[in-house]
Amino acid sequence: MSASPEDTHGSTYARTPRTTPTRYKDRATWEQEAIHAVLDEAFVCHLGFVADGAPVVLPTIFARVGSRLYLHGSTGSRPLRGAADEQGLQVCVTVTHVDALVLTKSAFNHSVNFRSVVAHGTAHQVTDPEELDVALAALVDQVVPGRSGEIRPANPKELAATAVIRLELDEVSAKTRSDGANDDPADADLPHWSGIVPVRTVYGTPEPHDAAAPLPAHMRRFPR
Repeated sequence: MSASPEDTHGSTYARTPRTTPTRYKDRATWEQEAIHAVLDEAFVCHLGFVADGAPVVLPTIFARVGSRLYLHGSTGSRPLRGAADEQGLQVCVTVTHVDALVLTKSAFNHSVNFRSVVAHGTAHQVTDPEELDVALAALVDQVVPGRSGEIRPANPKELAATAVIRLELDEVSAKTRSDGANDDPADADLPHWSGIVPVRTVYGTPEPHDAAAPLPAHMRRFPR
C-alpha cells in the first residue's frame, strides 16, 4: 500500500530551476497525480548525495505516503547517518520506468520511452515510533500490497538495525517520453528497420519456501 486514497486531481508542485528541464520541457509535468502514479508503480529508487566531497548514488527501496517519500536503509549506512543530523542531508531521489526501446533508421535518433521522477530536498531520519511504524509498513506494502498485515513485525533488535529517512515531496517533477520511432524525413527511404520494442515487468509464479504455509490472499492477488 503506497498511500491512502487522496484527491490530487488538478494539484501541482511548484516549479523550481532544479525541477525544470533545459531540454524537452514539453515532456515535463509538475502535476501531483502524474508524479504519484510514477512513484507508486515502483519500489526501487536511486538516492544521490555527497559524502566526503564526492557524489554517491545508491539504489534502495522506497514508499510514498501522501506527499512524503520514505527510504529504507541500515543504521550504519552513510546517508542514514547524515540524515540523522539536525540539519538533515541534501539528497536527490530518482525513479525511472523504461516502457520501450525506440529503434530508428539512424544511430542518432535511437531512444527509450520512459517515465521518471526526480525529487530534491533535505532528508531527515524518522525517529518518531508511530511514524516509523507507518513507514516500515508502507515499505513492505510498496513491494507487495497487503503484505505488512500478514507477517511478523520487526522486533526491537531488528528495529535497532533499521533506519528510515523521510523526504518531503516539495521540489519534484516528472518527465516522460512516449513517442514512436521518429525517423528523419531524409532517412525515410533507407532499408533499415525502425520501430519500438515494448518493455514490461513480468512476475513469475510464487515459489514457496515453506510448503506447509498456504498461499495467502494478498499473494493470490499479486501482482497488483
